[in-house]
Parts: sequence; structure tokens; C-alpha cells
Amino acid sequence: MSRLRTRTNRPPVALALPALLAVAFLLMPLIGILVRTPWGDLGEHLGSPGVVEALKLSLLVSLWALGLSLLLGVPLAWLLARVEFKGKALVRSLVLLPMVLPPTVGGVALLLGFGRRGLLGPWLEDSFGITLPFHTSGAVVAATFVAMPFLVISLEGALGGLRQSYEETAASLGASPVRVFFTVTLPMVAPGLVAGAALTWARALGEFGATITFAGNLPGTTQTLPLQVYLLLQDQPEAATSVSLLLLAIAMAVLIALRGRWTGTPIDRGAVTPPPPAAEEAPASAVPGTDAGTATDTAAKTGTETGTGAETATEHWPLHATVTGFNRLTLQAEPGTTIAVVGENGAGKTTLLRALLGLTPRAHAELRLGDADVTALPPHKRQVAWVPQDGALFPHLSALANTAYGLRARRVPRAGARREAQAWLDRLGVGHLAHRKPSQLSGGQAQRVALARALAARPRLLLLDEPLAALDQTTRAHVRHTLRTHLAGFGGVCLIVTHDPVEAVSLADRVLVLADGRALQDAPPAEVSRHPRSPWVARMLGRNAWPGIASADGLTLAAGGRLVVAEALTEGTQALAIIAPEAVSVHRDRPGGSPRNVWPGTVREITAVGSRLRVLIGSAEAPDLVAEITPDAAAELGLADGSEVWTSVKATEVTLVGL
Repeated sequence: MSRLRTRTNRPPVALALPALLAVAFLLMPLIGILVRTPWGDLGEHLGSPGVVEALKLSLLVSLWALGLSLLLGVPLAWLLARVEFKGKALVRSLVLLPMVLPPTVGGVALLLGFGRRGLLGPWLEDSFGITLPFHTSGAVVAATFVAMPFLVISLEGALGGLRQSYEETAASLGASPVRVFFTVTLPMVAPGLVAGAALTWARALGEFGATITFAGNLPGTTQTLPLQVYLLLQDQPEAATSVSLLLLAIAMAVLIALRGRWTGTPIDRGAVTPPPPAAEEAPASAVPGTDAGTATDTAAKTGTETGTGAETATEHWPLHATVTGFNRLTLQAEPGTTIAVVGENGAGKTTLLRALLGLTPRAHAELRLGDADVTALPPHKRQVAWVPQDGALFPHLSALANTAYGLRARRVPRAGARREAQAWLDRLGVGHLAHRKPSQLSGGQAQRVALARALAARPRLLLLDEPLAALDQTTRAHVRHTLRTHLAGFGGVCLIVTHDPVEAVSLADRVLVLADGRALQDAPPAEVSRHPRSPWVARMLGRNAWPGIASADGLTLAAGGRLVVAEALTEGTQALAIIAPEAVSVHRDRPGGSPRNVWPGTVREITAVGSRLRVLIGSAEAPDLVAEITPDAAAELGLADGSEVWTSVKATEVTLVGL
């Protein structure tokens, strides 16, 4: 078997041979330099005054070129990666042009642009006394022109691979775009920036064609090391070989240091092995040496002293929002209200949250929080905190620094911000993890830190996008309890997007059901559970939901057939029939007696839900029906996939909901 695998992975000769020839073609010139280098005279050649002077000038020019490239290229890379504008493809082509343009042609272009008779040259000389040709500054300009594209391309690739949820979350915490760029974006794309900077410096160090054409070849002024090699080739070829070896060694050192990562990827410090699962089982308010109640009391006192508790206790922000665009609805809620937003995929749940944040063109929200109209404000000034599904904890910051981020963005002094952040971490039971990085936290711990960070930012509106979706059942129960406890004292309104009926019922005061961007239902959880107006929500709650049109004695089903009910609606009304799974009876033979709704069917699937079994039954006479029975009943009936059965539902067990 192993021989077969090896033979299968062997490259075909038709591809391997040209590849080897390509390697040999690239390697031969390098071997030529190594073989022809006069190793005995290497020190003398590299230590000669002309070479030393040219090396110093090359380092000066390349470092200046790197500085200019960073100053101009980093904003340009961000613009190309983050902003959509007309002519973007043309700008990117201009960035790439120096990489494919012959260097001497680039030098000619620089002369025509910045030379004494160029477009800007006379103005620069008359206004500022700056003459670029035949001056060291001209060599810097030439090196920057050919080297900056390496930085822009490398950094743009890194920015393109960085999830924007990090930057959007930072903005929701109150950070301005410039602060987000320097505290979140740049640190997270550091590998791409370093790789691009290294390549830019190496390319500037080796620049020849544009420099000699635009700046000339003046010893001590523009005669860099590559130009020195060109002169030595005429009179001292052995010395030229020695200097070429030096440039080759520098280039190879840069490439080896980068190890092929020249495109640069966003920082990912998640490679650290996470702590064992047992760490997650710590009590929700775990502070070493205290019980849960003491820890909570201590944290509350600390929060009061630092201003955390006082603000949330005395300030209240009712919500009023009118959303247009893809989402079309009006939201009003009193302080302390938690609204669960539910609906199938594509219903507009996340779009609603992003509209309230001011982060999407798909929908626009006229938003009032308390007495303040924040509609025209940018995201970082709205005081609307957002916790995305993955938490978006900044991987380069500790849990404490993450939690203090929003406070620091609002100019709270560092010491006070860290005290307040520690108090929030203590409240959510993760205070002992303050100095860990996100990669060292379990899923539940990370979600608590993300929630602490959002609450610590002093928001007036809190948006949670499926905050518990990535957690296992045990962890989810812990975090749900913690979330419910702390939302109870929140002075604003909280919207939670969820697909979990337990979360919707246990956390929310209201359930907002969306479909195609519209509100189908906005009611307390109990009302939505009893009378869901959406088939999707009914199924999410574990109910059977059959749409149809009300008739004199029941419902004419959209899929065909009739359903008899005890309490009919007005004839012709669009309606939804809700049938609880436990109200469905399963029989081996056609049942007699009182049931008026009886259908034959076939068992398609049997799944366990807690201590009961859910049986999916398909029928040609009715829509698919889910019944819930005990394992003993299933054994007595001898149920298995493919079993032929009869189902029945009493008319009194059917609830019709008008749509």
C-alpha cells in the first residue's frame, strides 16, 4: 500500500524535468558568483574606501526610501483594501507599474516628472530650492519609486485577509477610524507589514537603473553599491564579484528571514494550545478564595468605586429606531428590555444590527437613544456596542486590555480604565484570566470577556449577534446564566440575534420575528411560543407548522388536504396551524374513536431529545409531521426507519394563528 501511495504522488517526468531545469537556470548564476569570488581578497575588496562609501550611501538611501514607502504606501494599501471607489483598478495598476517597467524607463519618467525641465522640477526648485537630479534626494526618490510597490502589495494582501469584524467591533467600542487603524489593524497585519518593509528595503538597496538615469553616478552623492559594482566591472572585475557577493548575501538573508511569507498574513496567535476544558467549569463568579456570592458583591463594590456601577444604575436609554432599506420596521423599547431577534437565514437579522451600528448601506436606521438622536453620528460616536458571533477579541491584547479598550477609546485614563475593566471581568467570573491572551481562553471564557468588553464601554444600546452559538451545551448554560444576570441591570436596550429557542425564551422580554427584513411578530416569548406567526419560528420552537387558508370547519392546507380544528377562523383567512409534537398520536393500525385528523404515513427519522424520541413521519395525504413519544411507546410499536404507521391529531389540539 505504501509503495502504491509513493508511486501515485511521484510527479510526472514531463513536469518534473522542466522544473529542475528552471531551478538549475536560476541557480547557475549564483553558483558562478560563489565560484568566481576571490575569497582571499574578499576583505580587501569590501574594505576599500570606495566600496565603504558606496555601502554607507546605499544604506542611507534605502532606509530613507523605506521611510517614504511606509509613510505613503501604508495608507495607500489600506485605501486599496478597505475602500471601494471608481478607478480603483487603475490605481492598483499604477502601483504595480514600477514592478514591470524597465528601471531605465522609470528613470526617464522621473526626469520628465521631477527633473529641472520636468513637470514639477522647476516649481520645486523655484519654491523650495529642491533639485532632485544628481543629488542624494534624487537617489532616494528613484529607490522609493521602484521599491514601494512591494510594500503596498504585501500589506494590501494582509489587510484583505483580516476579518473586518475586528475593526467594526473596535469602532462600536468608541474608537475613531485612526485609533482603530493604529491599535487594531496595524498590529494584526504586522507580519504583512514587516514582510513588505523587508522586501522594500532590499529592493531599494539593490536599485540601479532608475538611480543612474535620474540621479546620476556621483561618488559620495548618488553612487550607491550597485552603481559601484557597475564601475568596478570595467577595471576590477574581481572586486565587482566580491561586492556582488555582498549584495547577494543581503538579499538571501532577507528572503530566508521571511521564509516565503512575502505576502504576509494577519496575525493569528490562536496557535497556542488552549487550556484544558476543566478550566471552563470554574464558577461563574470565580475569584480565587471567595465563593460566588462574595465575588459578585466585591465586584459590585469595585464597580461602584470606579464609576461602573453608578453610571449603569442611574442612566437609562430607551430605544426608538425606524429602519428602512432591506429592513423595514420600527423598534421601540424601554430601558432594561432585552429583545431576541429570530428568523431564518437571510431574514435580515444581522443587517438590522449593522444598520443600528451604521455599518451597512443595505439598511438605514433613524436611531434615538434616550434624548439623543444619533442617526447622523459615525459608528464610534453612537455608543452602540456590538458583540459579533466570534467575539472578535483582539488577539494581540490581553483579556484586561481588551476589556479596557472601549474606555481608553473614550479617553478614560489608563489606570482608571484598567480598574474598571478588571471590575467587569470579575463580575463575569473571568477576573482571574485578566492577563491571558484570547488564544489562551476557552470558548466560554472568551465570550464572557467579549461581553465584559462591550458592557465596560458604557453603551446605550447593546447588540449581541448569536453570542452563544459556538459554545457547547454545558458552557452555553453557564454563559446564558451570566448573561441573564448582567442584562437585568443594564440601563439600555439589548438586542440578541439567536437561533436557539431556549435563549429566546430565557433571556428575552420580547421576541422579534423577521422575514425578508420585515417584522412578522413582536411579542413576549410566551405569546410567540403559543401563537407563532412564522412556520420557521414554530419549527424552531419544536412545533409542527402547516400554512393554509381557513375554511368553515378548519384549514385547507397549502400542500393539499384538510385539517379539522375546534376553533376556526374567518373563512378565507391566511393562517398557520400549530400542532405540538406531543399532541400527535402514532399507531400501527388506523385508529378509531374521537380523532378527526387521521393520516397514514412512513417513519423517516427517529431522534432522541432528552428522555423522549422525536419521530418524523411523511405522508402523501398531509405535510411532514413530527411526533414526540416515549422510548417505551416506540418499542411497543416496533418503530424503525421505514415503518408504516398511522398518525392522528385531535381537533382540540390544533391552534390556528392568523397571518
